[in-house]
Amino acid sequence: MKYSANSVWENKDEYDIAVIGAGHAGCEAALAAARMGFKTVVFTVSVESIAMMPCNPNIGGSSKGHLVKEVDALGGEMGKVIDKTFIQSKMLNQSKGPAVHSLRAQADKEQYSRTMRRVLENQENLDVRQTEVVNILTEEVCESGKKKVIGVQILSGGIYRVKAVVLCTGTYLRARCVYGEVSNATGPNGLQAANHLTECLKNLGINMYRFKTGTPARIDKRSIDFSKMEAQYGDERITPFSFTTNPDDIQIDQVPCWLTYTNEKTHEIIRNNLDRSPLYSGMIEGTGPRYCPSIEDKIVRFSSNPSHHIFLEPEGKSTYEIYVGGFSTSLPAPVQLEMLKTLPGLENVHVIKPAYAVEYDYVPAVQTLHSLMSKNVQGLFFGGQINGTSGYEEAAAQGLVAGINAVNYINQKEPMILSRESSYIGTLIDDLVTKDIDEPYRMLTSRSEYRLLLRQDNADERLTEIGYNQGLVDESRYQRYLQKAKTIDEEIERFRQTKISASQENNDILAKVGEHINEGIRLHELIKRPNISYDLIKELDETTKNLDYSFEIGEQVEVRIKYDGYIKRQQEQVALSSKADRIKIPSDIDYSKIQHISTETKEKLNKIKPATLGQASRIGGVKPADIAVLSVLIESKSYRNVD
Repeated sequence: MKYSANSVWENKDEYDIAVIGAGHAGCEAALAAARMGFKTVVFTVSVESIAMMPCNPNIGGSSKGHLVKEVDALGGEMGKVIDKTFIQSKMLNQSKGPAVHSLRAQADKEQYSRTMRRVLENQENLDVRQTEVVNILTEEVCESGKKKVIGVQILSGGIYRVKAVVLCTGTYLRARCVYGEVSNATGPNGLQAANHLTECLKNLGINMYRFKTGTPARIDKRSIDFSKMEAQYGDERITPFSFTTNPDDIQIDQVPCWLTYTNEKTHEIIRNNLDRSPLYSGMIEGTGPRYCPSIEDKIVRFSSNPSHHIFLEPEGKSTYEIYVGGFSTSLPAPVQLEMLKTLPGLENVHVIKPAYAVEYDYVPAVQTLHSLMSKNVQGLFFGGQINGTSGYEEAAAQGLVAGINAVNYINQKEPMILSRESSYIGTLIDDLVTKDIDEPYRMLTSRSEYRLLLRQDNADERLTEIGYNQGLVDESRYQRYLQKAKTIDEEIERFRQTKISASQENNDILAKVGEHINEGIRLHELIKRPNISYDLIKELDETTKNLDYSFEIGEQVEVRIKYDGYIKRQQEQVALSSKADRIKIPSDIDYSKIQHISTETKEKLNKIKPATLGQASRIGGVKPADIAVLSVLIESKSYRNVD
């Protein structure tokens, strides 16, 4: 939709950075820029929608909990806000190894949004404005022929002069919500879609495509028979997301969630109405997320499954709305009701909001650098679902990186680039800018080849110093982190030196976990056994008991000793792979002229323009032999002479 202003006027306030969108990406981007000392304005179509949760009312989960911990370690806000507003918290995958332990918290979504809004409103250097941005203003850069950002224009014609823009529009670009035969030109939760920016981005030479996502129905708690469902409770001892949160302050009474199941009757209704689903009728063209399929997709793709898990999750303490997790659909509202009534406990259910699918424009992230700045337009950064991702946590992580790098761009400093071996955030961004994704991307622990090193419990160890160097972690927090790191190292060394005897008293304690020792043993060797925990060591060693370190200290000591061999092996892998990432590929290389690599490979390399040999090796379809050819050309500097 082409925009034409009736009148143009100049805003008199001076700003350095404009953030467009105040979802989870926009909030982190705006806060980062402002906290780094730059005057920032964040635009939103509605101040009531700041940090809104239009889909699932939770933060974290498998691999996503890692992202939240990393955002927090870098100085972001998401972890702090969920610690203040959760109603249930659970550590997932506790029966498995520490690499896949992931924290997940059920949020009071209204309180989460309000709390984040207060943080933004009280942040120095940050102003919030409710309006739609319709244009990004640029000018030519003489020496390069490229364009650079000089401002933005809002719907009323007003122009805000800025040096950088962070685009965090989420699922609102030319959005429409669809269920059955109903199609509304709105974003999630009925909020106004952003209908003008797509045309502007295309005019800037940026390619746009369509994705889709969806959200389940919300139902009335008072119409549910919970006696027919399985209650799902939170952890007895709650673990915070933020490294700054005192665990003792968040041990609250939690609300339960509930589990029910679909059945053959549910599946029959869905099969009989597939032709009425916009996903199958062709009404929706955008590609949906493979890892969060609609209930229609589940029934078609997994036709042999007699039932599917459905989770009922409260949306807050002050509302009767219940989120029906696992039941995303775009079928007509009457069919949705019929389907829901087949679930045990929902025979008399009342639907508050029907489920719907959302189709929207996004920017394939291969058009951006690792800094998340556009390759076409200097000073234009992208964060969140506009990059083709799904999830609040992925959005927050990208928004934080984009906000930091917008500041670094203005300061003419090197961008903050997180490597794959440093973080899940680094893995996420490297995947986005390297792989030509064809479906909404979500983070998975399996996406990281270094997941034993990238545990959520050591996110502060990996990233706090980076956050400190970027100016987002203050001195007092940094000193607390240094003291914690020192304490862990000292405790590990004490475990190497301390020996306990094979006394009857000690063996009685060990017998509780099926263990026994025949002679004296050092604590360092004892805790390597699978059944031995740091807490059990407290019963065996008086010094350990009297030191009374926090849970996170004990956890780090135990994990680092237990998995020492595996960790060292992964560190060796990192050392090998990082060599390729240190070999820069010249920006002026013309892949089309290189012999001995396939035409397909040339096309992919020219499209993505990898910055390093390591990035080139991760492009789908690029073979080791192609990398070998590139390596020789770069080392000999003969790429300039290829014909």
